[in-house]
Amino acid sequence: MEQLKKQILELELKLLKPEIRTSPKEIDKLLAEGFFEFGSSGNVWYKKDCIVPEGIGVMKMTLSEFDLHPLSDDTVLATYRVRDDTRMQNSLRSSIWKFIDGRWQMFFHQGTITKS
Repeated sequence: MEQLKKQILELELKLLKPEIRTSPKEIDKLLAEGFFEFGSSGNVWYKKDCIVPEGIGVMKMTLSEFDLHPLSDDTVLATYRVRDDTRMQNSLRSSIWKFIDGRWQMFFHQGTITKS
């Protein structure tokens, strides 16, 4: 379980990197078909909204308090906090990752703004 936790954390951190966030090709690899997100902005996003030339936007974010919760043999829930220094806000985050065709892909994500 610790190895899987480390692997999913690395994937979550990858999605925070500017070079990944601005690469439709990289985003396409990380997001599953059928992916959707309830964003901290209040918007609902789908994979097609993320696979665009400008990517998903560069922001300076720091991840903390990461944990992983198994849901089934091929599905896990990642939970953590994010400090967004670009927008000066904090949020609780959750992602569902599914093991599809030999790799982990994000199927769902939600961000909820918090006061601290």
